[in-house]
Amino acid sequence: MRECFHGPHAIDLTRGSVLGVLSLIFWSLILIISVKYIVFVMRADNRGEGGTLALLSLIGHSPGGGKRRWLLVLTGLFGASLLYGDGMITPAITVLSAVEGLEVATPLFSPYVIPLTIIILIILFVVQRRGTGGIGAVFGPLIMVWFTVLAALGIFQIVQEPHVLVAVNPIYALRLWQAGGWHAFLILGTVFLVVTGGESLYLDMGHFGARPIRLAWFSVVLPALMLNYFGQGALLIRDPGAADNPFYNMAPSWGLYPLVILSTAAASVASQAVISGAFSLTRQAVQLGYMPRMEIDHTSAREIGQIYIPAINHALMLSCIALVIGFRTSSNLAAAYGVAVSTTMVITTILLFVLAREKWGWSLLRAGSLALFFMVIDLAFFTANIIKVPDGGWFPLLVAAAVIILMTTWRRGREILNERLREGSLSQELFLSSVASRPPIRVPGSAVFMFRDPDSTPTALLHNLKHNKVLHERVVMMTIETAEIPHVAPEERFSIEPLGQGVHRMVLRYGFMEDPDVPAVMSQVKIDGKGFDEADTTYFLGRETLVITDRPGMAIWREKIFAWMTRNATGASFFFRLPPNRVVELGAQIEF
Repeated sequence: MRECFHGPHAIDLTRGSVLGVLSLIFWSLILIISVKYIVFVMRADNRGEGGTLALLSLIGHSPGGGKRRWLLVLTGLFGASLLYGDGMITPAITVLSAVEGLEVATPLFSPYVIPLTIIILIILFVVQRRGTGGIGAVFGPLIMVWFTVLAALGIFQIVQEPHVLVAVNPIYALRLWQAGGWHAFLILGTVFLVVTGGESLYLDMGHFGARPIRLAWFSVVLPALMLNYFGQGALLIRDPGAADNPFYNMAPSWGLYPLVILSTAAASVASQAVISGAFSLTRQAVQLGYMPRMEIDHTSAREIGQIYIPAINHALMLSCIALVIGFRTSSNLAAAYGVAVSTTMVITTILLFVLAREKWGWSLLRAGSLALFFMVIDLAFFTANIIKVPDGGWFPLLVAAAVIILMTTWRRGREILNERLREGSLSQELFLSSVASRPPIRVPGSAVFMFRDPDSTPTALLHNLKHNKVLHERVVMMTIETAEIPHVAPEERFSIEPLGQGVHRMVLRYGFMEDPDVPAVMSQVKIDGKGFDEADTTYFLGRETLVITDRPGMAIWREKIFAWMTRNATGASFFFRLPPNRVVELGAQIEF
């Protein structure tokens, strides 16, 4: 509301413009959040998990390929990449705007707004390691107080100006556009701030579940928000001078400082949604092969979706602090806000249309009508937001471009690396015939050789046999596959195929929301009635050192990025939870 009448893209404050803005806010929350996301998009969950990558994985099961599949994947990756920019801006703008309430009380606090914001942000990111559940134990009661206060403030103002409720009629939004023309249309870019949590709400399904989100939205959040926005509108109609900060000006003088404190705490909750969403998105990207392995900490023994990723947490914290220092006010940050989410919402509508046609079996008329309805709304908001690019909207686009370069470089780099490894490997048939014709010395125990290609002989196995001249009694050539579903059923976790000569081929399968635990699976495996004793099992891993050359594959600069990402990836032994004293790594130089 403040940005509509006091920001860089403000419109003239009149009774008609206030009612028009309120009408836009009301119908934006109804159509985008309540209808599009709560009713339709949250149906597109991949076994309980949401977000752009989960939606993309659902489409991955559908028939079709070639350029169309590649374009869909690239579109989905771009939408996912945009959410990282949103994850950086949201904590910065929400906390900063809350602390700015101190300036309403007295200008003496102005020099301390930015330092206080930075301190709060640091505390917010430090407590992330406690996990969603631990934070929720504090945030749950707090957020109920917050929405109760929002509703109470709004009701107090509406009682004094009840006529404001007529804004539920969409005719007031149309009148605003008729009277203000193009400038009034661009106010959509500011109104869009009320729905920017929609994508995070969808992405956080794995943390909280669809039913609790729907229940909380319709019973608490939506009514409180509506009452507060209409309360701000009632205040502005009675007192146009309150436009510099209508939210804080609704509070009585004695309640201003408590409201600032409560708003700051609530801003942390709003930030929590995108931070936990960034964690979920990153784990999906790692498991689907679009990002290198990272350290992932589970913060709940009961909820598998509650995770903490230190590298992402630190990167978001430093980015938020830099944004606060660089932009300095929430109004300046508002210009950067919205571009990322409005673009992602367009992408979500496109993916939803494809899913409805190919997965749900909807007719072209049914799926097309729904997609067209949402696309008209999404494109209107996108158009109104895209003018913000020179004023700060470039930042989330820059972040998204960097992230998608990293994602596609890692994916393509792994494909090229696998091709190079296959060039220097033997087929399993040739290896087994060689062992049969010239039997090596067999030593007691079990050896597990981990390799990406289930049809080739692991490089580490060939090196071990070449240099040590021995082969274990039992040899398992293991490949780990990530399915395009969140969780794999226990009975489908692994398969074992005997190849002869005491050698077995084993495939482990995990969903993109699961963390591999190889020893836990091996403790359940039996071959010829005999299990795998951890003290008698050795895990062999290959460690590749990349030598950058001019071989065809990727541009040199991308090869260097891939080599850097490879060096900084979490070690395979840690990622797969292998016992440190039972791991042997054999290195090889690969011309890339």
